[in-house]
Amino acid sequence: MPEQQSGARVETATPDAAGPPLLASRLTPPALPEPVVARPRLLRRLDAGSAGPVTLVRAPAGWGKTTLLVSWTRLVDGSAGEGADVRPDGSVADPRRPTPAWVSVESGDDGDRLWLYLAAALRATTDPVLDPAAPVPDRPPRPDQLELLAAALAARERPVLLVLDDLHRVTDPAALTGLEFLLRHAEQRLRLVVGARAGLPLAVHRLRLAGELTEIGPDELAFTDDEVADLLSAHGVRLPGAALRRLRERTAGWPAALRFAALALDRQPDPARWVGRFGGDQPEIAGYLHEEVLAAVAPEARELLRRTALAETVCADLADALTGRADGERMLADLSGDRGLLSRDDSRPPWYRCHPLLTDLLRADLARLPADELRDLHLRAAGWYADNGRPAEGLRHALTAGRWDRATELFVAQWPELAPYDRAGADGPPPASPPPEAVRRDPELALACAAERAHAGDAAAAAGYLRSAADHAGTLPTPRRDRFLRLATALELTLARLAGDHAEVRAAAARLVRGRMTGAGEPPPSAAGAGPRGGATEDADLRAFAGTALGLVELAEGQLPGARFARALAAAGEAGRPRTELVCASRSALLHAVRGELRAAETAAQEALAMPPCHGWACRLDCGYAYLALAVVALHRDQPEESAANLALAAPATGGAEPDDRPPGADVPAAETVAAAVAALCRARLLHDRGEPAAGQRLLVEARDRLADRPTGADLAYLLLAAEADLRGARGDLDTARELLTRPVREQAGPVAPLAVALARVELRAGDPRAAGRALPDWQAAEASDWPLALRLEAGLLDAVLARHAGDERRAGRVLEQMLDLAGPEGFRRVFTRAEPAVRDLLAAHLDTGTAHWPMVSDLVRGADEPADRGAAEPAPALDEPLTERELTILRYLQSILSNVEIASELSLSVNTVKTHVRNIYRKLDATRRREAVRRARELRLI
Repeated sequence: MPEQQSGARVETATPDAAGPPLLASRLTPPALPEPVVARPRLLRRLDAGSAGPVTLVRAPAGWGKTTLLVSWTRLVDGSAGEGADVRPDGSVADPRRPTPAWVSVESGDDGDRLWLYLAAALRATTDPVLDPAAPVPDRPPRPDQLELLAAALAARERPVLLVLDDLHRVTDPAALTGLEFLLRHAEQRLRLVVGARAGLPLAVHRLRLAGELTEIGPDELAFTDDEVADLLSAHGVRLPGAALRRLRERTAGWPAALRFAALALDRQPDPARWVGRFGGDQPEIAGYLHEEVLAAVAPEARELLRRTALAETVCADLADALTGRADGERMLADLSGDRGLLSRDDSRPPWYRCHPLLTDLLRADLARLPADELRDLHLRAAGWYADNGRPAEGLRHALTAGRWDRATELFVAQWPELAPYDRAGADGPPPASPPPEAVRRDPELALACAAERAHAGDAAAAAGYLRSAADHAGTLPTPRRDRFLRLATALELTLARLAGDHAEVRAAAARLVRGRMTGAGEPPPSAAGAGPRGGATEDADLRAFAGTALGLVELAEGQLPGARFARALAAAGEAGRPRTELVCASRSALLHAVRGELRAAETAAQEALAMPPCHGWACRLDCGYAYLALAVVALHRDQPEESAANLALAAPATGGAEPDDRPPGADVPAAETVAAAVAALCRARLLHDRGEPAAGQRLLVEARDRLADRPTGADLAYLLLAAEADLRGARGDLDTARELLTRPVREQAGPVAPLAVALARVELRAGDPRAAGRALPDWQAAEASDWPLALRLEAGLLDAVLARHAGDERRAGRVLEQMLDLAGPEGFRRVFTRAEPAVRDLLAAHLDTGTAHWPMVSDLVRGADEPADRGAAEPAPALDEPLTERELTILRYLQSILSNVEIASELSLSVNTVKTHVRNIYRKLDATRRREAVRRARELRLI
């Protein structure tokens, strides 16, 4: 990019006879190393931020702060005045934007020196703030001078834009008090754009609280995949897609590391292989990190970073355990705040993660510790993890420390919690193998090693350890041998699940259950055996472990095994296994949501997210299932923004927010096929609501294709097909929609109720109510009780519409009332508010004819075009003498204009029975008239 000058160039000069010279290079944007990658998204952020008082670009060294500010300043400078500059993304910069003044701050700038440059920069603008003939102050302005300057700024037609790069180099807060005064009193005619690292002596918190601060940090400065590709292309480097994504993940988008990599890749004969070995311990990266990043960190904070690099993520308590200090919380917060060396999650307590390349460097430093000190550090980690519900990490550190007895004890006591339920493998190299004599002495040590490797995703190494354990199991005494066989069978089940061998999973689960039944009468193992916990608790462990494994297999096959997860959840709770509880609770929440049991789904999801294992970065997959359940609940309650937000949080379970978010050729893992299909259903409906049904169709087709080779996934596949036909019908493509549905409905090939309901809707849209009636299945049949509630509601509403179309208003109202009875307790809204106009007409008419759900119907009619974010109704407060269910039903009818005779007819009761209930309602509500009873009931939120 050719260099342009910003405003009037200030040559090297002496501001007055006695003052020191000013460097022109500090008053103009510096030249940038070529090539420079255009980053339109960040330029737009600076455009928007510079319309306010302060924009702060803050990040550690090497995050491209100066490059971004220079690129933006030159574009703004080029667009000032008469012309307008065309941006790299094709947008046009605002020609009315003021010409920016630039100051590069240097170390040692005190108040006097800084204000010399600030005054020179303000004089250098095309519309100077200071009179060029006025003397430049040789120290920070006096209060009266600041007031004059603030008044001059306030009187300007256009604001002054001042760019201050590396402002963190000013260490004296008093040096910036004058700038803060101008910001407060110049009536927003002074706008600062600041680039800085940590330790900025500016009132950032006050500006943030006042809404006067725009912040751009490392998360936004990080390169995206597309920007990494642009950078490599500018350097003449081409990488396969997988290697490019690997490079971005290893660098976390850090611009300096990416530029180092681009320069090095140009010389590599096999760039993809080089990327696989790329890390922070390479000389160029290590040198930069030492000199530019770690050199500015206090020694005690550097030691904390080094010791905690042992762990992938760290909290304050773990940091204290590893360092032996008590100030981990403060130091971690500082390192993640201003310094930006750690990223922090939103859990309580928070967990922190170090940049991948910095972690590489710190671990290389850690490896140079004396062996005894490093072993002690691993033992500290093992103890903390074991005591805090993280047995997999505890086992890995115990093995790394060479404490074979500790590792075996941990495995035997915690084996159900060591099953790998997440796709993420262990971070760092595997522990060293134990010596052969240790395995001969205790074959369960090899089982512990197998469990650690299985949890890390290294199935081949786990299988090798399992074979080694079996070779020496014959030397064990009988009680220990029985225990060994159960533990080995559990590991065989785990390896079969990792390999996708569902038949072997079922066979191993059956062996576990048989072993449980035949061993039920055994005495608990002796203390010397340190065995599983024995008795009822061991029985619950086996039921929870086997049930969870079978449930996961059935999910991978596309089934919806809600009952199995419910039983496994109860067993895990009985055994006190929180990790297994989380797995089961999160899946149960989703399956409740799919069935339309929204209250149960919401409760289960919230309980899962509140479980300790779901805190921090661990168990993201399980939390993803819980968030997906909440997304489904919000969708049915017609809360689109809430649904979309939860879908984004569910990405670990669903494979990404959209198909385009996944790398080309990538697919959702088989185990998460159900989650991906449910997410596709949600997203397709949200896309339809936004006027993008074609995009929704593509999602549904892709999800259905993934289920094509899973015969047991017909329930879910037909839900997807029905949704696709609905979207096609909504677009007017009725022939294709009918073609999709007719054959499977005619052949009754599987659970076709969703397809039949969708076909009835297609025929109704086509103007053939008789064909719609023939296609519509009986929603009152016994088998319909097994349908998802949303499907039953759709069928019932279609039945009501067809009844009204046939002139049977009474039946239409009765069916609609039954649908309201079903929908109300769970908080369903979307099925009414997003339905065809005929349903909304039914609802409006229902208000006049009388309903026990008058507030709900009124709300639905009012909110059909503008859905409100509402959940299910709150439970009614308790009265001294509660109303019965029948009295509550009649109370709802009292809101309408129906007489007692008409209410009796609606409910198929005698008039005298209704009058008796009305008298009881009046007595319990302390009312004497109908209107008073209704008012009192509303005050108590009974209706």
